Amino acid sequence: VKRAYSNISSQNCLSDVRLSPDGRHIHVIVRQPKSGLMTHDKYQRLHLMQCQKHNDLVLSGNAPVVDVIYIPQSKPEDGASVLGVIFENGRVEFWKFLECRSGWHLLQTVDLCNSPRAKVSSVCMCQNFIIWCEERPPSENSNSVCSNFRFCICKKTIEVNEGGVNLGNVKIALHNNPRYATVSSGDLVYLLPDMRENSSMGVLKVFLAWSPEHDTFKVHSACSCTLMKSSSKESDFKRLVTDCIGLLATINPPDICGFSPTGCGDLLLLLSTGWVCIMKRDGSLHHIYKLPDNCLSASGTQNSLKIYNEILALTIGRTLFLIDTKCGLELERISMKTEGLLFINTLDSHSPLMLSETGLFVVTQKPKPSPTLSEDSSALLVEAVFEEACKYYQQRSLSSTQLTVEKLKKGGMFQAPISLAAILRDYLRQERLMSSLESELRSLVLLEDIKTSVVKASEKDLENYCESLVQQEICRLLSGELERENLQYLNSIFHLFPTYSWHAMQAVLHLRCNGEGLLLSKAPAELWKIILSPVQPTANFAHCNGQQKLTTVPVFELLCQSIFKFQPSWLPRFLELAQQQSGGSSKSPWGYSMKESSESLPLYKRALTVLPCKGTYQHLEVELLLCSERPKAIMQALRILIKQGQWERVAQVAERFCRQSPLLNKEIFIALLCEVSQHRDLDPYLDLLWTLCPEDMTVTSILNIVLKNLPDSMQNSGPFEAHGSQVTIGLLKPLLRKVLQRETKPSQRYADILQSPTVPPLTPPRQPKGLFRDADTIYITWSEQNYGASDRTIFH
Repeated sequence: VKRAYSNISSQNCLSDVRLSPDGRHIHVIVRQPKSGLMTHDKYQRLHLMQCQKHNDLVLSGNAPVVDVIYIPQSKPEDGASVLGVIFENGRVEFWKFLECRSGWHLLQTVDLCNSPRAKVSSVCMCQNFIIWCEERPPSENSNSVCSNFRFCICKKTIEVNEGGVNLGNVKIALHNNPRYATVSSGDLVYLLPDMRENSSMGVLKVFLAWSPEHDTFKVHSACSCTLMKSSSKESDFKRLVTDCIGLLATINPPDICGFSPTGCGDLLLLLSTGWVCIMKRDGSLHHIYKLPDNCLSASGTQNSLKIYNEILALTIGRTLFLIDTKCGLELERISMKTEGLLFINTLDSHSPLMLSETGLFVVTQKPKPSPTLSEDSSALLVEAVFEEACKYYQQRSLSSTQLTVEKLKKGGMFQAPISLAAILRDYLRQERLMSSLESELRSLVLLEDIKTSVVKASEKDLENYCESLVQQEICRLLSGELERENLQYLNSIFHLFPTYSWHAMQAVLHLRCNGEGLLLSKAPAELWKIILSPVQPTANFAHCNGQQKLTTVPVFELLCQSIFKFQPSWLPRFLELAQQQSGGSSKSPWGYSMKESSESLPLYKRALTVLPCKGTYQHLEVELLLCSERPKAIMQALRILIKQGQWERVAQVAERFCRQSPLLNKEIFIALLCEVSQHRDLDPYLDLLWTLCPEDMTVTSILNIVLKNLPDSMQNSGPFEAHGSQVTIGLLKPLLRKVLQRETKPSQRYADILQSPTVPPLTPPRQPKGLFRDADTIYITWSEQNYGASDRTIFH
């Protein structure tokens, strides 16, 4: 293995390494400075390996090597698979490793392509077909656009028997397509876009799934879980994606940073967003696990991923993640000294096979340390009972004299310890106390055993013991009432071991993120009650500078700090989850007069305290405010978005929350109407804004709002100025017409009053009422018949 790595120069990477299905041969495709193939073999019989004469795999062709594939024998009893080395010019050399005959032997050489000028860019095996992407030479009249679509997908039947390798005729399955990487999974072949091509090409937003047996194509996208198109017998790429052209302009899928076939027709995808997904053969996209933010950019581009018996193994740089694919739970995160590449050994498909520069390893999941109770566990349990009794008594005693276990066992000098000791001795003779305290005392004993193991552990095992210790302590502290001392201790654990605490928090709360971006938790209600308890008076809650301080904060803020540090995008979702667990108490009716104390502070305000005050994370602040669904918070978030000029987001928030209450609807409408009076940035969303107009708004109130919020620069403008930033009557016409029709329409609520014979109402004053701005009186006469849509009269 070390010799294999010594041949990987700085121009080559782990993606140029191939491993045989049985794990006995390592092939290194050398790109620079000269193309070639280096092969390293593992002999099962020592005397054959020590033989001086053994045949190495020496290629006869001089063209660059594209890839190597293994073709299984038609009959398994015929022996090892045949290795096919594919060159760029379309030539293939078939080799077979025979240990009894001391190494590799060339079987035959054939040509894949019909044209001598054709080039092979990628190749794979699918059932009894050999599939490759072939580049055709450009014609003399072709332009740069056509040159991007000069590739085709070809296939040949292939069979290995005693006489050698038999190949069928070439059949073109797809032509006029861009460069694709061919990836085989079960009976399907995925055609993934080559990121080396021009990223501005819209067709790179989609990839294809092809069945070589039935010649059917399906168009997929990494940003959608729906099937975009299915074609049964279409062989022209341009006609295949014609119906998707309109959709391509509206989607912006993430880049595919890594992929791996599952062998059953599915495809694992590592997206640039950090999500690990699995594309099902039916076209659905299932989200499995979300990497920590900036993990891909911080660890470089080297990655590999495989599934082993429902466990996802993922390497990002020098970190190995083990994920449960059924629930998306992170089982383990292992730091490695060097980068590695994952493979699947057909002889043992349940264990990850990882190749690194120090060797070829089988990764086995080491069980967490679970020490057993010592022989004198009963004595330790009795001792633990007395220690807890002393602590409980000392906290509630007015005496400054320290009560020890020895004094308590002997009876002490005071009446209370004597009675306490008598009660304990009486209960310890019974099984009732031991059975009721068994689980708690057992966890304490196990915790002490882990502490002892940490002291005696080697440097290699210290990390696992420390992580287990932190998890045990956090679980123990959150399982009972948190007093001031325990809360300070919990804070110190999170500050001293932030990474272990983050992992422990996910394990204790059973946190996982589903495919829809929601956080799920299976923690019991008692645990959430402790986490969401009101702010403790002894805790320092004034924490709004984003820095790690050695101050005691409540449990909820402590967890929010950990989430903000390791997975900031989870913070709004965690707030939603916490509000659900609190019984939806955060959703309250419109009440600006409510006074909030430290005991009734809403969860969203507590979550906001972990954000820096400098405004660096205003997008998170907006999300937290909106997640609260409180009117004050919604208006605060809306003002932030208005200040940032995110008008599309402003329109979305307005449309979403105007249905919450009439008062909130009116506040949002007035705020946006003020913005319409000052600039024209909201013009694309005016139709939506007019639909949000409250029922109690009148033409007079609307005009008053508009006039009061006109910018000062318009005071001396003429009535027909043509500046694009000025509000005009033409813009307000649909709104005013709608409100005027609503005002003139008779109300059914007063129909019975209008029809009843009563005393006529008082005559209204004869003098006209106007709209006032400063000292000027403005009279506006509305005549829809004399009003044209092209009028651009400016209110002045």
